Amino acid sequence: MKTSFLRLFWVTFSVYVIGFYASVLNRFGVKGAAHIPKTGGVLVASNHISAYETIFLPWAIVRQHPFQMVWAPAKEELFEKPFQRLIYSSWGAFPVRRRRDVKATNIIEELLKDQKVMLFPEGTRHRDGRLGKGNRGVGKIIYDTRPTVIPTALIGLNRWKFPGWGQSAKVVFGAPLDFSDLYQLQDGKETHLLIVERVMNAIAALLKEEGAYVGEA
Repeated sequence: MKTSFLRLFWVTFSVYVIGFYASVLNRFGVKGAAHIPKTGGVLVASNHISAYETIFLPWAIVRQHPFQMVWAPAKEELFEKPFQRLIYSSWGAFPVRRRRDVKATNIIEELLKDQKVMLFPEGTRHRDGRLGKGNRGVGKIIYDTRPTVIPTALIGLNRWKFPGWGQSAKVVFGAPLDFSDLYQLQDGKETHLLIVERVMNAIAALLKEEGAYVGEA
């Protein structure tokens, strides 16, 4: 998918403004960004603890790869007001309905041919920091598109207040996951569950390595 230079400039400029707030006025650290490939379809799969993730995660990714888009599905309520719709859409967000949304899934699968997409497999926020179960639909997307999957752990962002300063949080990107054994299995519910379980186990392992794992939701 081709994106205009003007839009890429706008996105890069925006995330650096956000980055100033996140990492200068506050202490939002980034670890493991070198694991994110520069090219190809990439799925950044993260735990879901805060509404701020959809603006801070792109900062962590685009600072590593400037002038690239990071696409993300977002709840359709965010697109009801024209100005909000314009801003979110310009940043690479697109609306998704609650429950199953075939149109949004098709968009994600098309983007994952050569773009970076961030997803939260739990499907809902856990503000207490606990890790929920992954949605089987994410496992199917991975099975169907075979992207590079980067497990991602967000830590501390659920305690942030806005506006604020001096607050600490971090994002940790893990090494790409290998699903080659699971791709040999039949395309079905059980396989999709095994795939998303591997993703969630990798996120849990990153949280444990950072001493931030607080259990399951």
